[in-house]
Amino acid sequence: MPTPASSARTPSSAIAAAASSIPVASSTAGSADASASANAARSTKPSKRPSASYERQEAKAALLFILPAFALLAVFIFYPMLQALWISFRHYNLISSESAFAGFGNYGKLLGDDTFLASLRHSFYFTVVVLPVQTAISLGLALLIQHRFRGVGFFRTVYFLPVAVSFAIASTIFRLIYNKDYGLLNIVLKGLGMPVLDFLSNPDISMLGIIILCIWRAMGFVMVIFLAGLNNIPDYLYEAAHVDGAGPLQRFYYVTVPLLKRTLAFVVIITTMDALKIFIPIYITTSGGPAGSTSTVVHFIYETAFKQMNMGYAAAAAFLFFLLVLAISAVQLRLFRSDVEY
Repeated sequence: MPTPASSARTPSSAIAAAASSIPVASSTAGSADASASANAARSTKPSKRPSASYERQEAKAALLFILPAFALLAVFIFYPMLQALWISFRHYNLISSESAFAGFGNYGKLLGDDTFLASLRHSFYFTVVVLPVQTAISLGLALLIQHRFRGVGFFRTVYFLPVAVSFAIASTIFRLIYNKDYGLLNIVLKGLGMPVLDFLSNPDISMLGIIILCIWRAMGFVMVIFLAGLNNIPDYLYEAAHVDGAGPLQRFYYVTVPLLKRTLAFVVIITTMDALKIFIPIYITTSGGPAGSTSTVVHFIYETAFKQMNMGYAAAAAFLFFLLVLAISAVQLRLFRSDVEY
């Protein structure tokens, strides 16, 4: 049977044992945490950079992929451009192959050529009219068919259908439509008791007929570009603007237009370039007439090179026009550049 002294020592011994066990447990936990931290640090340690030999192999592989495209560009773009530049400084006849150095004579002659300057005015007039009208119509159509409703697929197909028709076929069709005697347009006008419109022979309205044809042919393509840009605008922005009390016009001006800036820049640049280099509709419908009223710069280059056989003069006109288009594109890029990204 235990004595009182031994029973008194028992609680103190138990407390001492319990107290001594607490630091041991915390020390064990601390060592475990330290080990886990070390493992985490080792796992998050940045991987070693690729070796120089690996980077060289990647560069060689990239070069192999680039070479075929560069070869095609060199053969079909760069070499012909350099050849045309060389020809532009010479008097070069396509049939006889006679060639004599002209220096800047061809370029100086162009600046005083009334026919070339008239074709330049026609090209700019065509572009100035087509660019805003086609852009506005295409954006309007994109806004109309942006939302889903019954029959939207049908309207999208109808609006885009002219793009599937080649420019040559579309120009031939419109030439028949514009015919003064049996064209569909004038048959309808006669039936309504209205005066006949002779788009093919009247110098005052011939360019208008070409403009209508080109807008009809290209508006579906531009509409699809705008539609893609509109679909990338989040709906919650319109909802937030509506909650703030913005009306339809305000939502269009403060939400749609800023977020379509890059798309609009792309549309303006490609439309400008396509309008300036217009040729096929003019060649098929009016051949630059009547009285040269629809002759553009590209048509002038074609006539000079392949009818007058003056390749040097035509090459000079082509390079002068190229520099002009390049300057216009640079100005447009500058105007659409912004420090604000949406």
